[in-house]
Amino acid sequence: MDSQRDVYGLEGRIALVTGGSRGLGREMVLGLARAGADVVIASRKADACEALADEVRGQMGRRALAVGCHVGKWEECDALVERALSEFGNVHVLINNAGMSPLYPSLEEVSEALWDKVMAVNLKGPFRLTAKLGTHMAAGEGGSIINVSSVAAVQPSPIEVPYGAAKSALQNLTLSTARAFAPKVRVNCIMPGPFMTDISKAWTPAMIEGLNRSVPLGRGGEAHEVVGAALYLASDLSSYTTGAILKIDGGAAYAAG
Repeated sequence: MDSQRDVYGLEGRIALVTGGSRGLGREMVLGLARAGADVVIASRKADACEALADEVRGQMGRRALAVGCHVGKWEECDALVERALSEFGNVHVLINNAGMSPLYPSLEEVSEALWDKVMAVNLKGPFRLTAKLGTHMAAGEGGSIINVSSVAAVQPSPIEVPYGAAKSALQNLTLSTARAFAPKVRVNCIMPGPFMTDISKAWTPAMIEGLNRSVPLGRGGEAHEVVGAALYLASDLSSYTTGAILKIDGGAAYAAG
């Protein structure tokens, strides 16, 4: 733990992670805390956020704030920012990790409500949080914003059309806000491929076998394997990196940079 703090230099920094109570978000919260950061854990499930906050406090001795928040609603995004700043006085790292990709029977049957919900969680919320905290960071000590997209942004499948469109827009948002908030705020994006998180529990053995055949590294990712990228982009190790999109997918999206 001490060596991680020495390498990444996150001691005394505050990191806010949306979708932080499970999956990739949970592992990033734990990784940030091990590297010395205090954390704000946000998701729609306030009780799950609080359970993880207790784990961070008890096992790592870091300060942790749990906040129930639906990032698809701007008023809740604003309340999340106000709560974090009231509690800690600053936020140095924002990770826009919350996302959703509900199933639908056909494109014709995609409802307006489903479309709006996917866009709200995957794009509208990250925009609002980036606008609010990016402005705060730029006026103060600076900081790092990390968006979490998906290989669906560049290699979309026919079963995730709204999700792929939203994640593609999130990558565009990364590039534009990297310029808007420069030079004091860096904005980058992690583009994960298939990871064996909670969502994978619904995959059939045939789906997993097909995944293992199609991914050059022969498997789906484990949630902890995203942490190194998050720590790099959150820390000063990436001090000359902004507007970057880092693909972590075992080589799955071979047509993408």
